[in-house]
Amino acid sequence: MRDYDFSVRLPGHQATGIPSDFGYLHGQVFQRFVESDEYRERFSQPPVICISVSTSRTYRRLTNCHPILGAEYVADEKSLTDQYFGKMGLRARYFMPQGSVAPLAFYHRGDLLNDYSLLALAGTIATMETFQKIYRPEIYNANTAASEVYQPSLDNGNYSLPQVSYDRVERTRLATTQGKFTEVNLMKPYGAVLERWATKQSA
Repeated sequence: MRDYDFSVRLPGHQATGIPSDFGYLHGQVFQRFVESDEYRERFSQPPVICISVSTSRTYRRLTNCHPILGAEYVADEKSLTDQYFGKMGLRARYFMPQGSVAPLAFYHRGDLLNDYSLLALAGTIATMETFQKIYRPEIYNANTAASEVYQPSLDNGNYSLPQVSYDRVERTRLATTQGKFTEVNLMKPYGAVLERWATKQSA
């Protein structure tokens, strides 16, 4: 549903702006899943999602520092991704772990600093920073670490190429393909049913 929202629905509304209900249905489905008995039977903690910071926002370093998450940053305002995850019931915090060169965005429910073990946080960082060095080396494999005031940019030329290649153009095409598949096989035949279910569940 995310690829449908960002790669199909959003481009279709470029002339009129972001739809007022953008991300609502996906957010409701996600929250019902996390609150379900099936989720609780399999997972003892709420989800935490870690991705790249937004290239459309500026981040300012705060004074506090976590032993695993590192130095905290705050964004000048919420990005579209922040707003989208907000509809999923997730809040954003940004940290640059020690030894890293750019902050990561952590989307979470509850208390990010106390609801997860240090090992769980370290594992999340190790996984996502490794991927981001491959996916966005201009930011996460840069040769200069983020300063106190930081503006991420994919136009940064001062970075090292990783030894693993990743085709970002192909990933964009895949997102569009998956989004169109979701439109045809889920949203068109069942979107109204999902919306009624989500509205009923949230009432």
